[in-house]
Amino acid sequence: MPKLLVRCFSVSIDGFGAGPNQDLDNPVGVGGMDLFDWFHRTRTFQQMHAGEGGETGRDDDIAARGFDNIGAWILGRNMFGPVRGPWPDEAWKGWWGEEPPYHTPVFVLTHHARGPLPMKGGTTFHFVTEGIHTALERATEAAGSRDIRLGGGVSTIRQFLRESLVDDLHLAMAPTLLGSGENLFEGLDMRALGYHCVETTPGTRAAAHVILRKRA
Repeated sequence: MPKLLVRCFSVSIDGFGAGPNQDLDNPVGVGGMDLFDWFHRTRTFQQMHAGEGGETGRDDDIAARGFDNIGAWILGRNMFGPVRGPWPDEAWKGWWGEEPPYHTPVFVLTHHARGPLPMKGGTTFHFVTEGIHTALERATEAAGSRDIRLGGGVSTIRQFLRESLVDDLHLAMAPTLLGSGENLFEGLDMRALGYHCVETTPGTRAAAHVILRKRA
């Protein structure tokens, strides 16, 4: 059965997965891009964006592993873009240009209906208004025998964690303090929800990698 996985999700050492005041210039909030320094250096990231070079090593291995056997994605609306409220039109097609890095069906949680959005490279965005359980059902069907990656943002991951729906949670702990923003674990008792730590791995630089897993 497909698993619901969080992979390569960066958080600060004070628990924030996004900074405050997200907008077009600050897609993960003020200071939030510092969380991804480890990832932006990797060869995997460079290849995703048609670049060359990038660092190999442990961080790159972990970043690449995050895309293994993924048949569908789930995203919150804030991960798709900065537009709030009803869609004014269909001009906004995501942060990633004409060929997003997903190459699978992607199910975007929203309160406002919008038709499917096919993009180059095999990505099609589907906008789900019926909530997280419907999004997971549709993603599971689309993924077939492969797994589903829950891409974020923080609020979306918290919703799935609150229902103990995430099987594995890989956190890249960045050595930075944000002080405010969206805290991943605020109000969540991860032990009571059934999670425990199964792996800790130091990165090559700028992150330490921790995997939490739901007990069987």
